[in-house]
Amino acid sequence: MDSFTQIVLGIATAELCAGDKLQRRTILYGAILGTIPDLDVVIGQFLNPVDGVAIHRGLSHSLLFFGLLSPILGWLIAKIERGKINFRTASLMVFWCLFTHVLLDMFTSWGTQIFWPLPDRIALKTIFVIDPLYTLPLIICLILAWRKPTFSLRKKYVLRGIYLSSFYLLLTCVLKLYALQQFKNALQEQHITYDDLIVKPTAFNCILWNANVATKDAYLLGDYSLFDSQPITFESYRKNNNLSQQLSGNSDFETLKKVSEGWYIITKKDNEYHFNDLRFGLLTKDPEQPQFAFSYVFKDENGKLKAQEVPKEKRDGKALMLGILNRIKGN
Repeated sequence: MDSFTQIVLGIATAELCAGDKLQRRTILYGAILGTIPDLDVVIGQFLNPVDGVAIHRGLSHSLLFFGLLSPILGWLIAKIERGKINFRTASLMVFWCLFTHVLLDMFTSWGTQIFWPLPDRIALKTIFVIDPLYTLPLIICLILAWRKPTFSLRKKYVLRGIYLSSFYLLLTCVLKLYALQQFKNALQEQHITYDDLIVKPTAFNCILWNANVATKDAYLLGDYSLFDSQPITFESYRKNNNLSQQLSGNSDFETLKKVSEGWYIITKKDNEYHFNDLRFGLLTKDPEQPQFAFSYVFKDENGKLKAQEVPKEKRDGKALMLGILNRIKGN
């Protein structure tokens, strides 16, 4: 999830773990601890673009990392707050702030390598990385809690925020299962044979859902709104396996292929290869020259093809949001 949401969740978690001992200093510790796993983004700035993407939500989002870091930071906090909190409680606070961060990230489309160094990512794909309906109840309850003079009263409001946001998270799981069934029904009714299917929410909502469908020679992309009254339709995009073979063995291509979990299309424009990650949707729906939200272009650098992320412009985001707002109303 976005950094602000993770900070809010970190503060709520720290308050529940140690609010009676640290009082309002849990704001500081929760904000810091809720941010730590995402510092891999900072490390990624010193790597090439592809390697930076590859490490995101890897080691820093793993149980191994939590197990090593929790006692270290727990000891440090216990030293700083001598007489207020002991080593065990401080270490548990650190662990739960880190773990809840990653637990929430597991519900997004990117997922996490929580069992790093194992390569598989756990991604439930039920919530977009920014969703105000998750964050707002939590932040409102935190604001109300901090106006209360005692820990027991603060705890009640913080728990209400956790319950409300968690209920919404559970609701997104139910809605995803419903949307998944609608896509399966549509594929069956249209007599489409497929090898794999993933369903994920569109930006900032849990009403409009996207589906990626893998067939033998193409990927089918479709969307479904809970307000739809017409059948689901799918746009077909050729897999272009011949272009993928031309990049086979290129280190950046192999890394991106792994990161995308196989959900990608290679296109060629102006004699340049483009790697398009299918998991995060389209900016334009042109089957011949599709523009994907996450795309990399391969540029020649000293005789070797290196991938560079295709920059996104403000008008791209504006067009995407207008399309979602229009489509969410139903077809």
